[in-house]
Amino acid sequence: MDKIEIISKNLEPFSERLEKSANAAVAIILKALNSNIYLLVVKRAISPRDPWSGHFSLPGGKRELRDGSLLETVMREVNEETGIDLREGVLLGVVEPERSKSNPNIIVLPFVFLLKNEVPINLNKRELESYVWAPLDALLVSERTIKIGSQEHQAFVIDDMVIWGLTYRILRKIFKD
Repeated sequence: MDKIEIISKNLEPFSERLEKSANAAVAIILKALNSNIYLLVVKRAISPRDPWSGHFSLPGGKRELRDGSLLETVMREVNEETGIDLREGVLLGVVEPERSKSNPNIIVLPFVFLLKNEVPINLNKRELESYVWAPLDALLVSERTIKIGSQEHQAFVIDDMVIWGLTYRILRKIFKD
């Protein structure tokens, strides 16, 4: 079974029940290259108004009144942040929403997309500092416990990229066996 099939078995179709259970959306954007699967990870710009300032995360954001659905939210947010048009990819499904621990009013619905082609990335520098295509194989073997402040957290750590908290919990859902 290939990696996309393994991930897909942990997904479900986007539904009205899931739509009503969240108020924000992120995109888990995957691409296949040379028999490897890569995940787009973005690093948020430093901002005093952003509770996830400077963190490695997934592109996305809160639903706005103009968004007809959370699918529209994630497509709009990803395009605003990275320039990626998710219509160029395939929606594989979603995973159960995840509530933010730092802001319990935010409940995030993660959408999983597989890009069909290489796409240019044009970062919105007001929101994002950088991005990386992280190989899934390296991510999966990089899981460990880290100390942030006085607390220990589970995280994926590759070089200086540390994925923890909400993003870690979301990604963990698609990697379960």
